[in-house]
Amino acid sequence: MAKRILAVDDEKHILRLVQINLEKAGYLVVTASNGREALEAVALERPDLIVMDVMMPEMDGLEALKKLKENEQTADIPVVMLTAKAQDADVLQGWQSGADLYLTKPFNPIELLTFVKRIMDAQSEQKSDKTYEIEDDVYSLD
Repeated sequence: MAKRILAVDDEKHILRLVQINLEKAGYLVVTASNGREALEAVALERPDLIVMDVMMPEMDGLEALKKLKENEQTADIPVVMLTAKAQDADVLQGWQSGADLYLTKPFNPIELLTFVKRIMDAQSEQKSDKTYEIEDDVYSLD
């Protein structure tokens, strides 16, 4: 089953670029255009990963990230911040808010895909570490 990614950006062309590249790589992509919509989409879709901009109307990406990390049901969803906010203070704030990765625009889609794959692979490894084979039956600790 394809991994589900939520892409969040208020700039339609950036959102489409992210969506097309992730879909070409085999991911199922759901989109939102601001932090409020992102939180609603997370509740409905339960994505495996989120790629989110910082500067957006209604609710910015950092506020949405903080809400995700404060909720124990969504705290473990990896979040890649993809933003034009590239000052050291902005990057630090992103890390402190709980971002798993902070990429700045303009970005290279191949670089984004590489990092997404690494995060997804690391998630799969963590889940498989919790599974043990016992007499041909598989048991999970989840």
